[in-house]
Amino acid sequence: GQAARNQAASSPMRTVASAKRYMGRRFGEFSGDESAHPALLEGADGRLVFEMGGVQKSPEEISAEILRALKRIAETDLGREADGVVITVPAYFNDSQRNATLRAGELAGLKVERIVNEPTAAALAYGLHRLKENSRVAVYDLGGGTFDLSILELNEGVFRVLSTNGDTRLGGDDIDLALAKAIAAEADRQAGGIGDLDIVARARIREAAEAAKKQLSSEESVEIALPFLTPKFSFGWRIARAEMERIALPILERSRSCCLRSLSDAKITARDLDQVILVGGQTRMPLVRKLVSEWFGCVEFAESRGTLRVGEEFHQADGPFLNTTQNPDEAVALGAAIQAEILAGGFKDMLLLDVTPLSLGIETFGGLMNVIIPRNSTIPIKAGEVFTTAVDHQRSMLIHVLQGEREKAKDNWSLGRFSIEFEKAPRAVPRVGVQFEIDASGVLHVLARDIKTGKEQIVDMRSAVDVDDSAVQQMVEESVEHAFDDLRARQWIEAKLKAEATLDAAEKGITECGEELEVTALQHLVASVSAVRRILGEEDAHGTGSPEALKAAHKSLDEASQPLAEILMERAMEEMLKRRGLVS
Repeated sequence: GQAARNQAASSPMRTVASAKRYMGRRFGEFSGDESAHPALLEGADGRLVFEMGGVQKSPEEISAEILRALKRIAETDLGREADGVVITVPAYFNDSQRNATLRAGELAGLKVERIVNEPTAAALAYGLHRLKENSRVAVYDLGGGTFDLSILELNEGVFRVLSTNGDTRLGGDDIDLALAKAIAAEADRQAGGIGDLDIVARARIREAAEAAKKQLSSEESVEIALPFLTPKFSFGWRIARAEMERIALPILERSRSCCLRSLSDAKITARDLDQVILVGGQTRMPLVRKLVSEWFGCVEFAESRGTLRVGEEFHQADGPFLNTTQNPDEAVALGAAIQAEILAGGFKDMLLLDVTPLSLGIETFGGLMNVIIPRNSTIPIKAGEVFTTAVDHQRSMLIHVLQGEREKAKDNWSLGRFSIEFEKAPRAVPRVGVQFEIDASGVLHVLARDIKTGKEQIVDMRSAVDVDDSAVQQMVEESVEHAFDDLRARQWIEAKLKAEATLDAAEKGITECGEELEVTALQHLVASVSAVRRILGEEDAHGTGSPEALKAAHKSLDEASQPLAEILMERAMEEMLKRRGLVS
């Protein structure tokens, strides 16, 4: 990519950078985002495209070009054809982004053997499979466009991801942008008002910002020089590392909450970790290493004990150590190569198990989400449940697939919808089995089967996914923030569904044989029906009421309905005996 980087400043509209950040995204997610690529446009169906010299290419097509180039390099070095590939993705890539990655591999003419989470691949590269049993490792992966924090545990040569958290829109690119803003502000101050810069000048500033950031990882100050930034103004500024760190700190602080949530999800503390490994070029920055050390209570091994060999064990009694022994730019690619060797039959003593970062389920009656695969489940995984109808004489069931952590369906991501048909029958009679399967690459496949007839429909979410992607961390934050309200809403909806079913039965029974009840029993039953109706009518604008009051009223209605239920049972028995000719 160096040739492209060299022309980025002079031809920004003909150069694409950080294409991975845009994989599987819609244009609306970046509309008005100043960090978005200048060549980014809205293509068909709201998808993203880059327009360069009159030619439009999607992020998948850009990635495919990169994969083709890598394929050529590999074939030249190996002296034989390469037709398969292992591709790594940020751990927090959702289903849509993983599918876009798969499409890129297919466009490049490669068979995608496995999609691997980047932190897990990095753990392989660090030789952590040779650590002692039950070792726990945190992988802090901060690249150009994305951030992940994963916690892994080693048991009998098997890596198990205990938890993963991250932000698919946090990385070195954000620091470059913030530093570029500071450079532009200083240029404006020096020039006494520089006005609007053209796209080439802005690209030059962005390039200078990235170069300065890298230099400041090893130097205390650097000189930024941009001759003829405008036709009448040449810019020069010496910036200190402390100033750059002041600019970068708020951006890096955004990763801390992900670290804390990942520890919480894994149900451990930082002291339970053996190592924290750093991955991604941005982790070369001294400030990143300082912050991560503080957050996890680390010591950096290279400074305290010398050099650690790959796979060598080390235990810090007072907490984990910060392992920086591998090249952060190469660790993930090396891990992908190791995974490829595992798939090819080598390294038979190793196994890699990832997790799904968010819960998956379907919408059920009342607008609730029924979770089928909980978040942080080890993949590959297969799970299912049996569902029935809530309305008489339904001819089909809508399967609405959801991803998220909220109780109500509308608060989660919709991954797709499809219907399965069956013979009409009274409610609660049809049985439909729904099975979710997440394969080793993290792609979801959904099966729905009419149990009576065996008729089934399988939907590959590769074609059905249309995720309106927000940061996954926001989903987790919202689930925690609204946990009590969501739980109360679920309790209300579940109590409401049960109460409404009992109400329907009671009112139908009163119409059919209410005159057979004693006057006192009938009055008590009618009063109980009214009490339930009144509480249901107190539902607020958010569709929630008091579940405690409704449950109490429903219990009273149940008790008041007992005499009516006995009469209805006697009638049913009498009808059955008549049909059998046992009574006249």
